[in-house]
Amino acid sequence: MPLTWRKGMRSAIVAACTTLALAMAGVLPAGPAQAAAPPDISLANVKAHLTQLQSIATANGGNRAHGRPGYLASANYVRDQLNAAGFTTTLQSFTYNGATGYNVIADWPGGDPNDILMIGAHLDSVTAGPGINDNGSGSASILETALEVSRQALQPAKHLRFAWWGAEELGLRGSQFYVNNLPAAERARIKGYLNFDMVGSPNAGYFVYDGDNSDGTGAGPGPAGSAALERTIQDYFTSIGVPTRGTDFDGRSDYGPFIAVGIPAGGTFTGAEGIKSSAQATLWGGTAGQAFDVCYHRSCDTTANINDTALNRNADAIAYAVWTIATAVPPVVVWQDTFETATGWTVNPGGTDTATLGLWERGDPEATTSSGAKQLGTTVSGTNDLVTGRLAGAAAGDYDLDGGVTSIQSPPITLPTGTLNLSFSWYLAHGSNASSADYLRVRVVGSTTTTVLNQAGAATNRNGAWGSTTASLNAFAGQTVRILIDAADASGASLVEAGVDDVRITR
Repeated sequence: MPLTWRKGMRSAIVAACTTLALAMAGVLPAGPAQAAAPPDISLANVKAHLTQLQSIATANGGNRAHGRPGYLASANYVRDQLNAAGFTTTLQSFTYNGATGYNVIADWPGGDPNDILMIGAHLDSVTAGPGINDNGSGSASILETALEVSRQALQPAKHLRFAWWGAEELGLRGSQFYVNNLPAAERARIKGYLNFDMVGSPNAGYFVYDGDNSDGTGAGPGPAGSAALERTIQDYFTSIGVPTRGTDFDGRSDYGPFIAVGIPAGGTFTGAEGIKSSAQATLWGGTAGQAFDVCYHRSCDTTANINDTALNRNADAIAYAVWTIATAVPPVVVWQDTFETATGWTVNPGGTDTATLGLWERGDPEATTSSGAKQLGTTVSGTNDLVTGRLAGAAAGDYDLDGGVTSIQSPPITLPTGTLNLSFSWYLAHGSNASSADYLRVRVVGSTTTTVLNQAGAATNRNGAWGSTTASLNAFAGQTVRILIDAADASGASLVEAGVDDVRITR
């Protein structure tokens, strides 16, 4: 993990519950998972890989850094293991700072080639040391997970692709090269990326990337689908009684190039040079007032610098996520709308709206800013979304929602029987002159009415950022329903903007 970038009971029942949650989010297919439960990854095997990486560093000047012989030897070790296990591997070369770097890309045969799950970790160290926690720990853990895929002859619904990145310590150079050189059609086939950078820190914390921005700090949520990846990993740690905390998508590790092009991401992190607080020591044990990894970017980052318990738990979490996400049956899409064409949504369906400006419409939104992003000019997919007044105007408040409530309703949707899930992306943005009377609300209307989202405003600045919501529609199975969306500016002169995109119902 680079210093200059700001960066932590596998039972069939738990796996099945997680699969359902992911399916509701549209990241995972809805349907029964395969019978095989996620495996218990051998800690001894993971540590054996770390011993090999340590030996490589020792024989090559004490490190495995970009452009140094220890890095290429590390890449060849990983590739040889994967080739022997039946993966199709590529040693992708790139140049940075006048030196050749390498990414190891390994594809497991089978699975839907248009639905790829990637799992990655950086393989390089800094020049100061062998980099066994940073990031031999992540590299060895995903390597052993990949080898277990082979041992079990796993036949996932998704196509599995593992990656070991070069030159991460110099600014994510390997992963950036990979993503930037993928054709757009190939990028679109990658439906999720899981990143594991430092998962055995000696004074460990248990951090999970904050896909839904529930912490409300830093960079905001990841692309739609990231929240579901976060929940999958949280479910594993909950099942073994280990509490987790969020860590921000701040661009510090190799997920950065993926989320920059809209690919959902997730992963774990056990801490780097940050100091463990007293509250965190109470939560997880360890030493308060001391770094999570006192040997971060130092020569002492050796095989002695590993917390076996943290490494074991995180390796098992990786396997849990891979098995849970990749082995579900593809969904049946009952109904969806990406708003690229008109499908019959009705503005002010009840004839009672009071808003005078910024009414809901389908269109290509223009970006506005006022103390940060307010109306988003980018959609989740395609060109159009549902937006409260798509124009920007000379000032941020020229076309924002004003005067009260605006609503829009979908055409009738006939639902089949069975298990049904609704997912959609949304944002609500407002200025500090807003209040709890302002809101974005989404309801499903059938024989009864259910509210699936009710986001209230507050007297604080809230910037626009796409989030995602999922809900079960089982109570409406066999009915004809409509989706009703309203937004309100009920605080006088407050600045309010809202958007909705990619509404989907799956079975």
